[in-house]
This record gives sequence, structure tokens and C-alpha cells, in this order.
Amino acid sequence: MRYLTVALAKGRLADFSIEVFGNIGLDVASMREKTRKLIFTDEKNKLKFMLVKASDVPTYVEYGAADMGIVGKDTILEEGKNLYEVLDLKFGACKMCVCGYAEQPLPSGFIKVATKYPNIAREYFSAKKNQTIEVIKLSGSVELAPLCGLSEVIVDIVESGKTLKENGLAVLEEICGLSARLVVNRVSLKMEKRRIMDIVGKTKEILLNDNHH
Repeated sequence: MRYLTVALAKGRLADFSIEVFGNIGLDVASMREKTRKLIFTDEKNKLKFMLVKASDVPTYVEYGAADMGIVGKDTILEEGKNLYEVLDLKFGACKMCVCGYAEQPLPSGFIKVATKYPNIAREYFSAKKNQTIEVIKLSGSVELAPLCGLSEVIVDIVESGKTLKENGLAVLEEICGLSARLVVNRVSLKMEKRRIMDIVGKTKEILLNDNHH
């Protein structure tokens, strides 16, 4: 039997994934230890877990280097890879929004949009709203952009909205809801359907039970 490989986004999401996989009976003990290892093996269930940067998870899964992965919906949308999204894990729920000055409505003409998510911003403004924009890609605090006149608005993830409020900004439009998703490589799903769907089914069950408590 060949190993099934699962790519996990490092950080909070990996901790959550390890918790879930432990609860469905997979051997994740080695992943709970403090170590610099990047690949962990569950010999009994013939599984390998890889810890990778969140934005790389869809790439590993699309190219089949990983059969499955767990990653945020924001990353899936931004990377635009060809993979199956099989389960919403409901973890880290937040929203992708267009934000700007609270008292100013969203301009309808040409605007500059600062964001860490250029593809999501373009898709929303160009495809959905038919609005011409210039995307300014930033990697730090995008809230600064409207404050210093770099852009009219920003496209960013909003959890509590506190940072926005403290900087005099507000959500102007909601693009979509976000949360962690379980994704699967298209070929793997055909070749290893039984094993993959077994993991998906058990994960679904655990999440349902958690939500009912």
C-alpha cells in the first residue's frame, strides 16, 4: 500500500489539523513534539504529513506531491489551482472584504486597491463589478494604504474588524466568507477514493460532534 501524503499549512491551522487527525485515530504523536522536521509518518495508516507554507499547499496538491491538503479558502482563491475542495472545516472563519473610509462610499470609477490578494481583488472588481482598478500588492499592514493616500480602498481578511475601526476604516463590501478547507488532488481522488473518502467522512463526523457540544 502506498503512502497518502497530506500537506498542512504551518501555524495555527496545522495545530488544528493535528488535533482533528488525532481525534479520528491517526498517529500524529510525532507532530506534537517540538522539532524542525518537515515530514512526519504515520506507519500504521500509511500516511505522510508535510508542513508547508500556507500559500504552497494548493501547489503541492495540484501537482500531486500531496494527495490532500488543509488550507484557508483565501489561499485557494488567490492561488487559483485546479483541485477538489471536499470539506469546509469551519475553522478560522472570517471574511474577505473591501474596506475604506467609513464615511466615503466606494467610488465607481477607476480606483487603486491595496491588497495581499491581487487575484481575489482583480476577480472581484473586474469580473464581478466590471470596474477598472490598479492593484497595489503589499505584504505588510494594508490598512496603512488608504491612510497615506496610496490607495482608495483595500481588499483584506476581516476577523473582528478592530484594526479597521482603530484606523478609521470600515467594511464597505463583503466579497466572500473564508475558513479552512480540505482539498484533494484530482487524480488521487480517482486512484485512492476509498482511503481519501474514509478520512473525509471521519473528519466530517468529528466536526459535527464538536459543533453539537
